[in-house]
Amino acid sequence: MFEFLHPTRRGFLLTASAFTAWSFAPQFASAAPGRDPRFLMVVLRGGMDGLAVIEPAFDPDFERARAGLILGADGSPAGLPIVGGFVMNPKLAALHDMFAQGQALAIHAVATPYRDRSHFDGQDVLESGMPGTGAVSTGWLNRAMSQLGKAGSVKTGGLAIGPTVPLIMRGPASTLTWAAGGVKPAPEDARARLLNFYKSADPTLANAFGRGLDLERIAVANAGMNAAMGQPGAAHPEANSNFVKGMEMVAKLFTDPNGPRIGAIDLDGWDTHATERPEGDNLGKALAELDAGLAALKVSLGPAWDETVVVVATEFGRTVRMNGTEGTDHGTATVAFLAGGAVKGGRVLADWPGLADKALFQQRDLAPTTDLRAVLKGALRDHLGIEEAALGRDVFPDSGAIKPLDGLLKVG
Repeated sequence: MFEFLHPTRRGFLLTASAFTAWSFAPQFASAAPGRDPRFLMVVLRGGMDGLAVIEPAFDPDFERARAGLILGADGSPAGLPIVGGFVMNPKLAALHDMFAQGQALAIHAVATPYRDRSHFDGQDVLESGMPGTGAVSTGWLNRAMSQLGKAGSVKTGGLAIGPTVPLIMRGPASTLTWAAGGVKPAPEDARARLLNFYKSADPTLANAFGRGLDLERIAVANAGMNAAMGQPGAAHPEANSNFVKGMEMVAKLFTDPNGPRIGAIDLDGWDTHATERPEGDNLGKALAELDAGLAALKVSLGPAWDETVVVVATEFGRTVRMNGTEGTDHGTATVAFLAGGAVKGGRVLADWPGLADKALFQQRDLAPTTDLRAVLKGALRDHLGIEEAALGRDVFPDSGAIKPLDGLLKVG
């Protein structure tokens, strides 16, 4: 259904096709009986054009405002109908199937508190969870992990996919990283000697390094598993991208008995200033890669998909009108997704502002009507058991007035 709602940048950590532990020492909290929840944050860097991803075809002002950037125009593929007159970009075929299965939902006209148009500042606000820009050293997902022992809902320890620890995962809670490709890992004997050195010089570092080696062995042991299983992603040209490989690794670690249950991963390619065409080689390629990654994650997780929530969000949207190079410029509100077997899906949630000129934010952007923090709070509260007071005080500081969205998940 279509439901109206009322409501320096990166740290450095060496990786090389392997795991490097960052003070990762798994701890176990007593989860609710029979539950082992997983939570993954997918950050789309560059500012995704929500209007080209989930079109509001029902809006009488949409075609006028979006002339030249509409699915199905000029012989291009038509969109995939979902609910309430919204249409999904055909590059998201796997996500569309998740919608049909009740395992994905979209939140439209959503935004962080950020209202300017700098990628760096916008991403910092998205990752820090703060109400505005400013120097900050920790991210909201790491601060959420710090609440898990108190919540008693999930084992602690996080995972960051990529060559560095992103801001969203920085903080006191333990986090490990993994990156596809890169420098060839050191030989086994060299790593064993280094581990022995750490044991005599720094037991804490030795524990972290040893844990990283253990997790590397999990990755190596599972190498080639996806190809043998005939993962769905194989039909996509993007199936061998680092993002898809990263999503497969998330699944491997999320399903290991001693692996992490909280993670974050990035996908670049959303800054569509020129030649944007919704299904073309620019935006369309990024959407296909996202779709292939979500499909690979679902299959690789197997039964664990039923206890998984994936949040897909970007730092801001894009202008409603096309610019002179057949693209769009930095905007404000956009669309976010929740996917996973734990999601109460098949819906688009929106307090739709409309696309008439007078309804646009600063006469150019889709107006924000839903705070992304409300979405994140609803998922964290109902899936991981983090108390609302802690969400408003510690995870998203100074946001007590922003209430968690209810009913996003099948439980809670």
